[in-house]
Amino acid sequence: MLKRNYEGQESCSVAQVLEIIGERWTWLIIRDAFLGVARFIDFEQSLGIARNVLTDRLNRLVDEGIFERVRYQERPARYEYHLTPKGSDLFTALNALRQWGDQYLSAKPMRLLRRKADQAPVIAALVPEGSTVLTADEIELVPGPGFPRRASGK
Repeated sequence: MLKRNYEGQESCSVAQVLEIIGERWTWLIIRDAFLGVARFIDFEQSLGIARNVLTDRLNRLVDEGIFERVRYQERPARYEYHLTPKGSDLFTALNALRQWGDQYLSAKPMRLLRRKADQAPVIAALVPEGSTVLTADEIELVPGPGFPRRASGK
């Protein structure tokens, strides 16, 4: 983990963001949350992450207001982790990273973002402030050509 204060960087938003989400496991937890994962055991199994590391990252994401804990079982107490509006706003940043990785690192993207209405591919891009942007209910994440397929048995 990086140190918290950098001389001359107090007003740098990039440095501040990296303090919260600038670590591999944190981004993968956020990615899985966007894919529908919400329970500790499911994050653990999906990521193959050590329990103590997962606990630390989830606690930090809750403390930062990116996730909220929602109890789904009383005895023993068990919680799901749901993205807050602040966390949901990371969708564009996450997809910009995915898009960059698809372009420079991956021969076949595992997932594609597209508009539901016409299946047109969607990319993360800069747009003029005030421009119409797609809302979350207008887009979908679908398997890409690199997504592992199950054998059909035929």
